[in-house]
Amino acid sequence: MIPGFATGALFGLGVVTIWSAYWPRETRRAGRSGSRTRFEQRIRDDFARIGLASARPLHLLLASVVLAGLVFILTLGISTAMIPSAAAGAGAFFLPAWALRTLARRRQENLREVWPEVIDLVGSAVRAGLSLPESLAQLAERGPEQLRSPFGEFAREYHATGDFSYSLDRLKERLSDPVADRIIEALRITRDVGGTDLGTLLRTLSSFLREDARVRSELEARQSWTVNGAKLALIAPWVVLGLMILRPEAAEAYDTAAGGMLIIVGAAVSFFAYRLMLTFARLPQDERVLRE
Repeated sequence: MIPGFATGALFGLGVVTIWSAYWPRETRRAGRSGSRTRFEQRIRDDFARIGLASARPLHLLLASVVLAGLVFILTLGISTAMIPSAAAGAGAFFLPAWALRTLARRRQENLREVWPEVIDLVGSAVRAGLSLPESLAQLAERGPEQLRSPFGEFAREYHATGDFSYSLDRLKERLSDPVADRIIEALRITRDVGGTDLGTLLRTLSSFLREDARVRSELEARQSWTVNGAKLALIAPWVVLGLMILRPEAAEAYDTAAGGMLIIVGAAVSFFAYRLMLTFARLPQDERVLRE
């Protein structure tokens, strides 16, 4: 019986080994690598949106580590409690990423209001007889204040190289905005294939963006008090904890295994509640799907 069982086990092991040779390992590895690349690209896009196009994800990591270390040392020096200080340092580690994401999202929301004006200026310049490159270059002087710098860089690159497509690609990298991607690709197609419907396209796109901005503003105004109240409810317990550990007896109580477990559970519940609040409250955001 035992030799038959061993023979069957070896046969089954051989079949599984041969079958596993055809599993799509490279596909799964590529998927993981792709998701990691998308995460890094999102950080690069956020840096570009706040005007730090030369910054890299490594810079964000270094800032997070330095801030976490400073907060840990400062909290430890004030409270002399190791576990609460470590928790404060861990929380501070995520502050730079949160601040970067918040600033980038705020700038994208602000630009949503000015893109219709940009389209109208380009349309007016085209109707006045200017070429597409000239229409975009004049935005460095006549465009909205927030966009004059990237369009100025576009004008200098186009005058230096004469390559409209390359200059548009560089402009997309500097703007890192999904609305800008759509506008730039529409202009690129019009430039490449020609056509007489550019004015109609720009007017339609401008009208659509104005309507989208109006609807978003109304929805954000209605839900802002709910979102702000949820954020305040999330932050308040941690502010109270920070004030409590300034007292020696409270610091000693939290500087134990039970206190550390309470902080960990509280952090997990807070994180889950925050993500759940964002899932229900955040409006859909445009994604960059026309990048190179």
